[in-house]
Amino acid sequence: MQLPRMAKMRQRFAATALEDVRQSVRQTLAEADLASAIKSGQRIAVSSGSRGIANIPLITRTVVDCVKEAGGQPFLLPAMGSHGGANPEGQKEVLASYGISPESMGCPVEATMDVVEVGRLADDTPVLLNRLAWESDGVVLINRIKPHTSFRGPFESGLMKMMTIGLGSHKGATIAHAQGAEGLARLIPAWGAEILDKAPICMGVAIVENAYEETLRVEALRPEQFVSREPHLLEEARAAMPRLMVQGIDLLIVDEIGKNISGTGMDTNVVGRMLLPGVKEPDTPGVSRIAALSLTEESHGNANGVGLADIITRRLYDAIDFKATYANVFTTTFLNRANIPVIMESDRAVIEAALDVQRLEHTEHARVVRIKNTLDIGQIEISETLLREFSHHPDLDQVSELSAMNFDGEGQLQ
Repeated sequence: MQLPRMAKMRQRFAATALEDVRQSVRQTLAEADLASAIKSGQRIAVSSGSRGIANIPLITRTVVDCVKEAGGQPFLLPAMGSHGGANPEGQKEVLASYGISPESMGCPVEATMDVVEVGRLADDTPVLLNRLAWESDGVVLINRIKPHTSFRGPFESGLMKMMTIGLGSHKGATIAHAQGAEGLARLIPAWGAEILDKAPICMGVAIVENAYEETLRVEALRPEQFVSREPHLLEEARAAMPRLMVQGIDLLIVDEIGKNISGTGMDTNVVGRMLLPGVKEPDTPGVSRIAALSLTEESHGNANGVGLADIITRRLYDAIDFKATYANVFTTTFLNRANIPVIMESDRAVIEAALDVQRLEHTEHARVVRIKNTLDIGQIEISETLLREFSHHPDLDQVSELSAMNFDGEGQLQ
């Protein structure tokens, strides 16, 4: 098969980022008066999630240090629902892979799947919270605010979701997701309000990133600010998120997917594919087929989101831990996102199959885009046809000449 020639392109996004992340964290915690929220000797749970967040070891360590300086006795608490295989040791391993460990943080990491019922909603849905969070003297949440990959609402990925789904542990996350994607948008604020009223939540540190996965903002919120402030931060995050500048794509090649990249392996907002009943498919960028080539090591085998792809490589399939993946998707109830796509033996075979199935008359003219992953799209590759069409785009710069796709002797794309 004759494959299209590709050119490297630089996508230009707004590049504002914090110059001194540590000092910004300290300043916002001081402005929110963390010291007044903690009494000397109190055990303070500092939450940590399962996403790859820029500067997360630095931000977390700074929060831990500030808690100590305020007189508290901090410990790290995984707040990741069913991730990490839905077990304490697995969740500790996820944190360690991000550089968050007792040694690096200067405090213990404690984990449990045990939950406590802290209340009930009007429809009798139980509100659950991780036992260690409930038994602590205070909880400081740390999470990135960004659009969710499965639903839309005033609270998507952020502090409220971490407090409800993340700290709901496996059992709570399972109950929450039982209402489906649309139900999450209703449940998170209701469940969150109950937890804010009953549990010892003392502060949240909200993180917003720019399109280059750099820290754009950190903002400490007191509990009474969560409901009013987080939706504004979500809109800021939505405006800042990366996107593909080109449109109408026959084949999107994604070099790697993984839980450290997105909760669904690849960000649905970037690839423009949701595949959930009742949830509208995005209008852009208009992708016909998606090929995924590998699974990141940081995913620890959790391939949630692999079902968003049409074709994958054998090496991606061989890296899947089905127990960890199924624990995740059974919790979310979005089983189709763990469906195994067509498997081909090499990158070249994947690409050729994805183009062949579209019955293109001239495959060398196919509209192809290649990205490393959905977090890292500052530099992408586009095919010759797309280059001709989008060469004058104000936010696209060509950085290499057109050249043939390069494969090694095993058919792996270089």
